[in-house]
Amino acid sequence: MKYFLIVLLSLNFWVGCTHVGPQTVPRDRFEYNTAIADSWKEQTLLNIVKLRYADMPLFVEVASIVSGYTLEGSVNLGGSLSSDSATQGDLLSLGTSGKYTDRPTITYAPITGAKFNHNFMIPIPPKSLLFLLQAGWPADIIFPIVVESVNGFRSRQAAGTDQRLGDPEFYRLVKLLRKTQKSGAVGMRILKGTAAKETTVLFFHRQIESQEIVDARIEIHQLLGLDPSRQEFKVTYGLLSQDDGEIAILTRSILQIMVDLAAQIDVPAEHVADGLTPSALPPPVDEAAHYKQLIQVQTGPDKPVSAYTAVYYEGHWFWIDKRDFRSKRTFAFLMMLFSLTETGGKEGLPLVTIPAG
Repeated sequence: MKYFLIVLLSLNFWVGCTHVGPQTVPRDRFEYNTAIADSWKEQTLLNIVKLRYADMPLFVEVASIVSGYTLEGSVNLGGSLSSDSATQGDLLSLGTSGKYTDRPTITYAPITGAKFNHNFMIPIPPKSLLFLLQAGWPADIIFPIVVESVNGFRSRQAAGTDQRLGDPEFYRLVKLLRKTQKSGAVGMRILKGTAAKETTVLFFHRQIESQEIVDARIEIHQLLGLDPSRQEFKVTYGLLSQDDGEIAILTRSILQIMVDLAAQIDVPAEHVADGLTPSALPPPVDEAAHYKQLIQVQTGPDKPVSAYTAVYYEGHWFWIDKRDFRSKRTFAFLMMLFSLTETGGKEGLPLVTIPAG
């Protein structure tokens, strides 16, 4: 009988010391991360497609995730020893039971009202673009996507009543800025003025410039009508600059960017013929075409087998091919801009609470 008691005590000790919590951390962290990221991409692409069809976009964010685990187990062990003269003989009974429960509770919150206006309707501040430039994002991605005009030179507009091919000077400026950026000859800083007023300044380095970069900087000055003797220029939001010491940048909002990207989607010809969506500008074919065609969203009746992200709408699949690096980079940049325009409140952060002990 003493052996039965030893086994029973050992099993009870094992059940009491086993915890499900630590084992769930790697699984939950990465699986929830992947699920939220994939759904965010699909939601973004769906809203771009909906804008192409003049449908109302709606963003729903994951406000919180609460996942509760319960692990219960029990072991029953009993027995009896009989004498040699007993008829029933020795008796041993062993029983186990267990229960595992996973009850995730996910809270969703639609982005509407003031938060929608702040995140999607307000133009992105020019200083935020320069921070991205300083952080290493290429100028030939930032400016064609986010910038409407620089000192009056306009970018391509693929949608809306103001459809246009874009000024050659704008794309020449983008090329020159990218060249100076790669050389490290351009930078920015924020100056603090009176009443906590900030001024954004773009400057060019002299000491590290090769002759090629010097020529590029001179051409930038000439294109924008800047004072050639100055190295620092105030950056403001607007269509036209006030003097030769200022660079006026007219930026787009997130919604404007999405509308412009939506116009570049390859839609079925029958949808255009049926009046579901209008035709857009033809794809650019000039030397700046790779600056102007920002994204390629393909469409077809069948679900794609090689997609970076894909959604189903109006009887067709729309997707970005995972081998299309430029489109993926544009799409990832757009999603990063979402974070850039967040209000910064704690309510926008998904919360994962997992009582797993």
